[in-house]
Amino acid sequence: MSRSDKSGGALGSGDDGGVTDLDPSQADGLIDGPVRGRGAGLNPKSRFDDLRLHVLGEHLDNQAREHPSGVQVRTQVFDDDTRAVLNRVDVPDIHFKWTVNPYRGCEHGCVYCYARPGHEYFGLSCGLDFETKVFAKPRAAALLRDALAKPSWEGEGIVMSGVTDPYQPIERKLGITRACLEVLADCRQPVSMITKNRMITRDIDLLAGLASHGAAHAAISITSLDNALASKLEPRASSPRERLEAVRALSAAGIPVSVMTAPIIPGLNDREIPAILEAAAEAGAKRAGWIMLRLPYQIKDLFLEWLQRHVPDRAAHVESLIRQVRGGDLYDADLHTRMRGTGAIADQIGQMHRVYCKRFGLDRELAPLSRTAFRRPAWSGDEKQMGLFG
Repeated sequence: MSRSDKSGGALGSGDDGGVTDLDPSQADGLIDGPVRGRGAGLNPKSRFDDLRLHVLGEHLDNQAREHPSGVQVRTQVFDDDTRAVLNRVDVPDIHFKWTVNPYRGCEHGCVYCYARPGHEYFGLSCGLDFETKVFAKPRAAALLRDALAKPSWEGEGIVMSGVTDPYQPIERKLGITRACLEVLADCRQPVSMITKNRMITRDIDLLAGLASHGAAHAAISITSLDNALASKLEPRASSPRERLEAVRALSAAGIPVSVMTAPIIPGLNDREIPAILEAAAEAGAKRAGWIMLRLPYQIKDLFLEWLQRHVPDRAAHVESLIRQVRGGDLYDADLHTRMRGTGAIADQIGQMHRVYCKRFGLDRELAPLSRTAFRRPAWSGDEKQMGLFG
């Protein structure tokens, strides 16, 4: 993998407001003070490293006084010279088999993101590194075309994306997701898009063309209708209003849209389920799903720190409720229960979601993606002759 820096400066959105600007290389270990416009307030070392750094609370207090508006950590984008972008998913509790991820890492900075630990395999942190050191795959579209050209490929549905958001802010500049969609549209390859960004509406032309063959679904993740809460949980994602506008635009274009109320965080956004579902139905969504908050590995530390920083008055209560849906722990990786949790509170959340989905007509099944119109592309030769034997 090449890690040559492709960005001369920040690619994130919003005005810095005169805050102190740090290069990401200065953000190793635990951040010495508040960070503006990012989800994680920590940058712990990889769980694979023996070294652990801790910062004394007094030092953090001093940094907060010196930089009351917070420090700004720039986004860096690196080339990822991966040789394959079509990934097989073989996990019993996940309903799809194939994904394409145009990026590794995600600028949206959702503090709870289950994909954060993936950065640790590169010797980076699941904290700020995940949202400020993003790897882009500039050859993704060519690699995808060659994967679809293989005789062994049968046109099964693909999800974009599994461990990143295909419409994170840097996509506006790099256009890798758009290039991949152009390949999919040309091949009439079935695809499901999932995002927290209204940028998906930029690609309605391609998605609508696929939908005319029954080969496109879209899902918009809406965690909260409270803009203040959403901007803290998901600092660089689109606002709740913009996400609902995206649902409305996609639906109007004939693209089947579902809404993911995920993650559900007991004591924080679970009471919003009825309002979110009502707003989604009014915007034209056809179905809604939900997933309980998941905190594998060091995401536990990131999320508990986030609670103390943003909702200190409720932090202990929310932590207690999370433990109650996870058998006393902060996370249970059991494949049968990790998406929903267990116990009375988890059951109540599930029942509430079912009742309001039925009330607002969001309990319908979307028609399965159709691959009848799939047409295999010509082999581009991007990987020379290797594909002839795929």
